Amino acid sequence: MDSSDALMARFLALHPRTIDLSLGRIEGLLAKLNHPERRLPPVIHVAGTNGKGSTIAFMRAILEAGGLAAHVYTSPHLVRFHERIRLGAIGGGQFVGEDRLADAFARCEAANGGDPITVFEITTAAALLLFSESPADVLLLEVGLGGRVDATNVIDRPAAAVVTPIGRDHAEYLGDTVEAVAGEKAGIFKRGCPAVIAAQDYAEADAVLCRHAARVGATPVLVGNQDFSVHEERGRLVFQDETDLFDLPKPRLIGRHQLTNAGTAIAALRAAGFGDIGTAALETGLRQVDWPGRLQRLSRGRLAALVPAGAELWLDGGHNIDGGRILAAAAADLGERSDVPLVLIVGLLGTKDAEGFLRNFVGLSRALIAVPIAGQMAARPAEEVAGIAAGVGLNARTAPSVEAALSLIGDIAFEQPPRILICGSLYLAGAVLTANGTPPV
Repeated sequence: MDSSDALMARFLALHPRTIDLSLGRIEGLLAKLNHPERRLPPVIHVAGTNGKGSTIAFMRAILEAGGLAAHVYTSPHLVRFHERIRLGAIGGGQFVGEDRLADAFARCEAANGGDPITVFEITTAAALLLFSESPADVLLLEVGLGGRVDATNVIDRPAAAVVTPIGRDHAEYLGDTVEAVAGEKAGIFKRGCPAVIAAQDYAEADAVLCRHAARVGATPVLVGNQDFSVHEERGRLVFQDETDLFDLPKPRLIGRHQLTNAGTAIAALRAAGFGDIGTAALETGLRQVDWPGRLQRLSRGRLAALVPAGAELWLDGGHNIDGGRILAAAAADLGERSDVPLVLIVGLLGTKDAEGFLRNFVGLSRALIAVPIAGQMAARPAEEVAGIAAGVGLNARTAPSVEAALSLIGDIAFEQPPRILICGSLYLAGAVLTANGTPPV
């Protein structure tokens, strides 16, 4: 049997475009596969600009702590494609193995018969095929891009449809206004199915989402800061909805934004029929949740060994304007705990608003080192990133690699060891985890 990599290479030749949002092609392939999307456990479908993966990570951790098996589909991956497909099991699921993945790819390739289809569409079909053939209590299904015409939007009656905070990203596909983006994300709401809307950063996004949920007849519609709320109190997370109040430990994932994601996860599980999972599972899930590449501290590994003595090394894949704002706020919170110099190591794709992302760190970062993202043709040259950073008022320079950047930081005279934050791209985050020897498990 061909490897999954060999099959993936063939998939790339099936469509001239990497992204071509449409449902027709995947619906045709799923029909040829005898509709695996109709043979799934209850599905919680998650869209949004920021926080989708973290919200799913919270749900998985809580469900597994409650003794349930959760399939998980997320994208993109950090190191290996297999990370996108986690097959649920009691006690904790695992990434799909190579043999099962290659077999599913081969069956999808045979069923497709050489017809035009994008890589995301055919690999999503393979994931749904695998999920349909493995028992589990729930499938946590992340939208790839947008929602309305995303390849995952083939579930007629999800147990719940969830939209995390909306911002501006992928304007070439989703539109250049918050309202347009929200309209695309709201396309996952279905008649008669619960809709869970996280507390939004933009009132116009909230209005569009609520209006669309009402128009399609989603029910119930649960809105953050209206039907449920979450806040920090005395170092703990307090969640409240119309029927219950939970006093829970603060999440393991760092940042104020993770309170919103945790609250959205709890609301989604309760809306989807898992409200009886119990306080103990909520507590354990919040304590044990893991989501690599999102404000992750790297305290061991090959790269961690290169940092100056006493310095901290952090990693985050945030890459859009709102992701940068959230990340800067979290970095500022860390600074309140221990006021040490913040140094950024940044790599950015050319498709992202580099100026908008970097402007969030003005007045917060003492130095920025721009690096290339190896293997990414769409990456901005490090010199271009440094120029943009300097243009918004950041002290910027370049290095040919993350390793070189860490060495350069060691030569800069700071009054105390710095906090180093590598950010700007999930592709860069994946490369860093690989180089550090700490890939996701």
